[in-house]
Order: sequence, then structure tokens, then C-alpha cells
Amino acid sequence: MGEEEKPKQQEHQNNSTESFTAMKSGLRQVIEVISSLISLSHSIKVFTVKWQLIRKKLEELSAGLMTVENCESSEKNTAVFSGLIPSILLTVNECFDLARRCVDLSYSGKLLMQSDLDVMVAKFDHHLKNLSGIYTAGILTQGFAIVVSRPSLGACKDDMRFYIRDLLTRMKIGDIEMKRQALVNLHQVMAEDERYVKLMVEIGDILNILVGFLDSPEMEIQEEAAKIASLISGFDLYKGVLVGAGIIGPLIRVLESGSDLGKEGAARCLQKLTVNSDNAWSVSAHGGVTALLKICSAGDLGGGGQLIGPACGVLRNLVGVEEIKRFMVEEGAILKFIKLVRSREEIVQINSIEFLQNIASGDESVRQVIVREGGIRALIRVLDPKSATSSKTREVALRAIENLCFSSQNYINILMSYGFLDQLYFFLRNGEVSVQELALKATFRLCNTSEEARKAMGDAGFMSELVKLLDAKSYEVREMATEALSSLVSVPKNRKRFVQDDRNIAFLLQLLDQEEEGISGNKKLLLSILMSLTSCNSGRRKIASSGYVKNIEKLAEAEVSDAKRLVRKLSTNRFRSMLSGFWHS
Repeated sequence: MGEEEKPKQQEHQNNSTESFTAMKSGLRQVIEVISSLISLSHSIKVFTVKWQLIRKKLEELSAGLMTVENCESSEKNTAVFSGLIPSILLTVNECFDLARRCVDLSYSGKLLMQSDLDVMVAKFDHHLKNLSGIYTAGILTQGFAIVVSRPSLGACKDDMRFYIRDLLTRMKIGDIEMKRQALVNLHQVMAEDERYVKLMVEIGDILNILVGFLDSPEMEIQEEAAKIASLISGFDLYKGVLVGAGIIGPLIRVLESGSDLGKEGAARCLQKLTVNSDNAWSVSAHGGVTALLKICSAGDLGGGGQLIGPACGVLRNLVGVEEIKRFMVEEGAILKFIKLVRSREEIVQINSIEFLQNIASGDESVRQVIVREGGIRALIRVLDPKSATSSKTREVALRAIENLCFSSQNYINILMSYGFLDQLYFFLRNGEVSVQELALKATFRLCNTSEEARKAMGDAGFMSELVKLLDAKSYEVREMATEALSSLVSVPKNRKRFVQDDRNIAFLLQLLDQEEEGISGNKKLLLSILMSLTSCNSGRRKIASSGYVKNIEKLAEAEVSDAKRLVRKLSTNRFRSMLSGFWHS
């Protein structure tokens, strides 16, 4: 560079600095005037709807200008805003004049003032459009932009609303990092304080921008938008708002071509939006079922649960629609989900098992496909006590087995051939409370399926475990255990095995003695069990020689029919001499 050019360059730099300083000064003046106008507008008691709209425009404009104020200087920034700022200041001053006249009620006519306010709204819209155009063009750079301080916990709604509008402004500008950080900040405040969710929905513009971001070519923007959408969809009140904003289509497109993180957020959002088959047709119409099946098909059994799990969950929600269910069956979904049952990811296992249970509900043809493709074997493997399967997954598997298999003797036979009784016995004896109760329920139902099942359960040792549950704290557990035991001792072979242990009859009689006054359902069942046991000689002898016979006599005296029948049974033949014959009267 020649020596003669250096003074010119220095002069140019000085002029640029002066121009930027002047622009900043004008910008600060406009921001302060807007702030004063917003404060004044709260005092206006007329044309309230119009002024609410104007105040919203002013807040958006203020947030946008504050973003400009905090961005790096450049000749392009200075040139663009030096022309825009005077125009905005002129409009704000005009609005100030209208505000004062509305406060003083000094306007000449309502219709004329309404017209003036409409013009003002249009002018602010024009300024906001110009500002948005500048952002979109990428003229601004973030640099060391100062982000508006996040309101403290318990902050007033005005502060929260201002913060959201500032984030909204940053989402509109062309700098990708500024958009991403605004989305991150929005997700953080919404996750910590649900009031922000309500305010965001009220502001409205953010939802439209959010939906647009789901189609962004920038994966980071897409991912953050999907996370926020998933969070909002967790609130039943706002699901309809999201759907109304047209979010289903973009979410499906993320599933088709987004990043793994973006797909995960989209799947979680759709899972919440499709509960009870809500929005099922919309998801299907946008190709969602095919996209979700593809995700589930491509899943590695060793991982991917954060994406495959919610994808399974969406499909599970959609099977309630018959036409969609049929499409899934035709696309081979059943075999895909049976394979997913073997996943090492809990969320994948649970959602895939529930999918199979839902798709088979009330449909014998689908149930047959599940059995034929190895569904029962897959569920049995989940119950293997040696596996690392979680208790929650085992609970889901037990429910599915009960719903899928217990309606058919053929399916029950298949279950038994895979060693189901051994697993059921294990969880009845050693399972955590929640699993044990489900094992008891399955035991209770299985007892009532066939004589063969009852014999096999007697051989497997179920009766001793049921006896232990007869005095459980839960009435429901006591009742199921008593009914199951009553069913098992109806088999002669089981009765003989049961009475061989003296403690069993003694415990039943003791429980009968402990039952509350009156004749409860559980007392009837205990009497029914004892009645069955009198069918074998050793049973009658042990009951008659126990110290609890007088309790049975008292029940008979109280006109308890089951007790009277039991006493008659004990009084026959060689036991007649042991008891009074008065009961035959």
C-alpha cells in the first residue's frame, strides 16, 4: 500500500466509526421510545383490542432492534439500519401521539381513531417485515451479541414474555448459531417452568417458526426444533395446537431423512400425539407408517433404543385403526416386532411386546400369525429368570402372554411345552411384588383352563406357594390365591399331595379362625377348600382331629351353609361319634 493511500484509509475508518456510533445512538433512542410507548399503552382504557395488538408489535420490534444493537459493527449493518431507524422512529412518534390522545380521550371520533390505529398496525407490520428481511439476508453477524438475561424463577409474565420474544427474534435472523442457541435456551426454560410453554403457544409465531425449522437443511436446527416439539406434545392442552400448525408432515419428513437425534425427537413427539390412535390418519396419510416400519426394521438389536423404542410406540398407538393394522400385517410388521422383543433395550422390548398384544387384540387371525412366527417362544425368553430382563419388561410380557394365549387350549399347550410353568412358579415364589402379583393372576387364570393344567401345576409345587399367599396383606392377593388353591385341590391327586403336609390343613383352619366376623368371600373359599379335602380320608381325619373343629361348628350354628355341609361330612361314618348329630336335624 502506497504512503499516499494510508491517510485515505484512516479517514474512511474514522467515517465508518462515526457512522456506526450515530446509528447505535439512533437505535438506542428508538428502543427507549418504544419502551416508553409500551408503558403508556397499559394506561389506555379505550380500543383495548387494538392497543393489545399494537403492544405485541412494539414488543416484537423492540426485541428485534435490541438484537441489532448487540451485534457486531460492519459497514453493511450501518448502511442498512441508518435508513431504517429514522423511519421506525417516525412511526413510533406518530403512535405516541395517538396513545396520548387515547389516554386523554381527546380524539375527534371513534371511527377516525380506529382507522388511525389500523394504519399504525400496518406500519409496524411493514417495519417488522423489513427487519425480518434483513435477518433472512444474513446481513447481521452474531459476534459477541448479548443475550437478554433469562428471568429468574417466579418472574412475572411480562418478563417471561419479553424473554420469549427476544428468543423469537433470534430465531428469525440468518445466523445459524444464533438460531440454534435460541432454540436451546427455549427448550431449557420450557423444561424447567411449564408457564413458558403456555406463553409460547399464546405468542403463536414461534410455533410456525418451529414447524418450519423441522424442514431446515441444518441438522442442528432440526434436532432442537424436534426436541421442543416433543416437549410441547407432552401437554394434552397443546397437542391440538401443534397439529393445527401442521406439524405432522414435517415430523414424518424428519423420520425419513433427518439425523438420528432429529428422528428420535420426531418419534417421541408423534408417540405423544398418537395416544389412543389420535391423529392416526394424518400420520398414515403423510407416509408415517412406512417410515416408522423402516426404522424398526433397520434397528440393531444391540442398540438404537432411543429411536426404535418411540418408533415402536407410535406404531403400537396406530394399530387401533383397522385399516392401518391390516397394512402393517401385510408389510410383515409382526415378524419385525417379534425380532425386536429380543432386543437388549428395555424401551424397545416393552413397546414391541405391547405392539404385538395390541395388534392381536380381538383378532384371532393375527394371533395365529404371532404364534406361527414364534411370538410365544420370544415372550417366554423374556421371562427367563437367568436373563438380565427388567422387572417392568417381565410385567409387560406376563400380561401379553395372558392376553395372547389363555383363550386357547392349543396356545396353553404350546406355553407349557416351552417351560412356562417353571417360570411362572419361579416368579410366584421369588418375583418382585409387582411381578409376583402378575404371576399369581396368571396362575389363577391357568388353574381354570383345564384338568391337565391343574395336574401339572400340582406336580410343579404351586400349592405350597399359594398357601404362603393366603394371609397376604392385599385382599385381592388373598382372594386370588385362595381361589387358585381351591381350583387345584379339586383334582384328587393334588388333594392327596396337599394333605400329606400337616401344616397345610392346620394353616387353613387357623386362617378360618382369624377371618373377621360374618361370612366373607374369602371365608367361603376356605370352607370350600376344606370341603374338597374331606373327599380323602386323611384329609377328613386331620380336620376332625384338629383343635379348630369347634370354630367350624360355631359357623354352622350361625347358619353358614358351607360350614354346615362341612360338619355333616365330618360327622359321617366313623367320625359320627366325634361330633354331635344335631346337624342332621
